[in-house]
Amino acid sequence: MIAKSITSLIIFLIITFITYLITTGSEIGTVNLRSQFSFLSSTRNESFITPCRTESPLRVYMYDLPKRFNVAMLSKKFVDDEAVTIRNLPPWPRNSGLKQQHSVEYWMMASLLCENCSDVSDAVRVLDPELADVFFVPFFSSLSFNTHGRNMTDPDTEIDRQLQVDILKFLRQSIYWQRTEGRDHVIPMHHPNAFRFLREEVNASILIVADFGRYSKNMSNLQKDVVAPYMHVMESFVDDNSPDPYNSRTTLLFFRGRTVRKSEGVVRAKLEKILKGYSDVHYEASYATGESIKASSQGMRSSKFCLNPAGDTPSSNRLFDAIVSHCVPVIVSDRIELPFEDELDYNNFSIFFSIEEALIPGYMVKQLRKISKEKWLEMWKRLKEITHHYEYQYPPKKDDAVNMIWRQVRHKVPFERLAVNRARRLKVPDWWR
Repeated sequence: MIAKSITSLIIFLIITFITYLITTGSEIGTVNLRSQFSFLSSTRNESFITPCRTESPLRVYMYDLPKRFNVAMLSKKFVDDEAVTIRNLPPWPRNSGLKQQHSVEYWMMASLLCENCSDVSDAVRVLDPELADVFFVPFFSSLSFNTHGRNMTDPDTEIDRQLQVDILKFLRQSIYWQRTEGRDHVIPMHHPNAFRFLREEVNASILIVADFGRYSKNMSNLQKDVVAPYMHVMESFVDDNSPDPYNSRTTLLFFRGRTVRKSEGVVRAKLEKILKGYSDVHYEASYATGESIKASSQGMRSSKFCLNPAGDTPSSNRLFDAIVSHCVPVIVSDRIELPFEDELDYNNFSIFFSIEEALIPGYMVKQLRKISKEKWLEMWKRLKEITHHYEYQYPPKKDDAVNMIWRQVRHKVPFERLAVNRARRLKVPDWWR
């Protein structure tokens, strides 16, 4: 009895002591007990609320650039003093072919022009730059490369270079660029060769990229930049409702595309030799034409797995064509970075092989054959659930590709703000670099 009383007294004293410390904000060692037991406190320290709150859309100021930097590349009807609105924004051309793969810049601009999209958008346009969380630079750098500089040696390349010179001059004259050195600016560079002449001059900004294949580690990284999906070239498989999808997809592994590639992409030619001789493996060298895209779409829709080896850079549009075709991606790329990976676990709907594993004769096919029907059906169902995250469209829809990208940008804002605040107060060279 006495022991129980002593125990109760000790517990009472401990609770009283902790309550006192929480109430007064006192610390034990380096641990602030108020913060450790914040659920007991009725007060809220407003200084810890980030200006970019997750419960409200990202506030974006979009520069009003001369139209030669964006929509004039889509329609020659525009003159530089004409304001772009959603009513005169040219539609993305249907016959643009592979150019549409890197059209993320267009869809981001369109989403900010949308006038009645606040209920579905993760970003809203503000007309007062002082209210902005970030600044969007609507320079269609990927379209500029595809339009003016695709052959790298053409005289037209000079147009692409001059646009980069002019946009950099424009930005350097902006007081909002000057005050952060561009760290809170969002610049799409989705094509691997986009902004290729002067990209190092804007390396502090939040870049929207396809991957990091042609960027140095000092210029671009996951901490500040956003990996965005390609816009898929193939039509989405919207009526994929077979009663037995596993058996109706008679091809085990499918690939159709260019086999002569650079860098990691040389694996494609090697895989062509390794995968010969399997009756249920389709591996075909092909170029992107209207007919070949249609044939590839039919092939993906009738296959259980779709092979996605690296291209000239670690990523390839083929991955996103496979996703919207509900063909389980088989990714062979050692340095690939994937869109939205903080929200989506690709292991739930994709298979990964290192290049070394993929080049072992028979290994990859053997491992795919081991995957049960039940497991494949789980992955197929998951693909159907997440396909909408890879759709670019206007008007935007909740959780579609462009909204997912803006959400990723919002995740970068605290890091960029930290970098700005540190840079402002440092009196000596940054010891961290």
